[in-house]
Amino acid sequence: MRNWVLPEYIEDILPPEARRIESLRAQLLELFRVHGFELVMPPLLEYTESLLTGTGHDMDLRTFKLVDQLSGRTMGIRADITPQVARIDAHLLNREGVTRLCYCGSVLHTLPAGLTSTREPLQIGAEIYGHGGIESDLEIQGLLEQALKLCKLPDVRLDIGHVAVFRALAKRGKVGGELEADLFAALQSKDVAALQTLTRGLDKTTRGAILLLPELYGGREVIARARRALPKHAEIGRALADLERLTAMQDLPVSIDLADLRGYHYHSGVAFAAYCTRLPNAIALGGRYDGVGKAFGRARPATGFTLYLLELARLAQPEAARAGIRAPRAQDPALAAAIARLRGAGEMVIQDLPGHENTRDAGRCARELVKLKGKWQVRKI
Repeated sequence: MRNWVLPEYIEDILPPEARRIESLRAQLLELFRVHGFELVMPPLLEYTESLLTGTGHDMDLRTFKLVDQLSGRTMGIRADITPQVARIDAHLLNREGVTRLCYCGSVLHTLPAGLTSTREPLQIGAEIYGHGGIESDLEIQGLLEQALKLCKLPDVRLDIGHVAVFRALAKRGKVGGELEADLFAALQSKDVAALQTLTRGLDKTTRGAILLLPELYGGREVIARARRALPKHAEIGRALADLERLTAMQDLPVSIDLADLRGYHYHSGVAFAAYCTRLPNAIALGGRYDGVGKAFGRARPATGFTLYLLELARLAQPEAARAGIRAPRAQDPALAAAIARLRGAGEMVIQDLPGHENTRDAGRCARELVKLKGKWQVRKI
């Protein structure tokens, strides 16, 4: 086997795509900045005790692990940046009140999320810490909508659920931990036959409500159906009210799925995912996860989202690349000054190198810098 072949689901990013990714990254981070989100840069490696804190069994399986040669302790290569940002908020910044943070960086997964997915996603996201009300969820979803519009993606939709509905039903029916895990798995796969079997020991009302959850999928009308069909319970009522407010402010097409428990062991309230018709996997994930900072000494309320930048850049409408300017190489201070001035204005200037006149600039230049009447000027080639 050729020793330069990359591992499966790991890839190089070549110049045209890398330029699109970097351009989109800069635009998104600027969008976050003008909304008051501060950029943080967590490390690629951490001890697993902190890296996997509060993220559940799934994240443990997705994390590459190695032994630190300095301490002998087990370290992990991050598979998600959100827990790291929660650690920064809880343990390093330690602020009172609301903190808005954003980030961008690569993560590494032991297995790809899908057949077309990379094992090295590039995450970019925003988080709000310190506010537990619906207003911060509204702000986060509004920011996500602006980010998706900035990318100019075709046919984007948002799927929204709320883990509190199932949690309230499990609590009402006094469901034990093992049965709760089995019910969670059956709901995720929409396995109605398994749900019929698993709920036989529950009271009639709870059983009927859990069996109904896979059917509570569709547009905003699902909320009204759920209010009529589910038991009257304060926590369920609050969850449905939250979904009503969140979906009312969306310009994107929205679907509601009360059986979708994505991130059930991680999220504490609303959970959402953004999809584009061209990809089977989500291009954004988010929701409320109030307990993520507890292990770091501060159980701060938190809400946020993560976008997958590689997928976004491939789907986004590409910007027309501005042609560069070809320049000769000469010992001329006026030429050097002209090149510096053009580059300072954002122009790409490529100087010739000796011996490469026949292959220079690889067709990237449509203009050239020439000396006319004693002055260096730009003209079309």
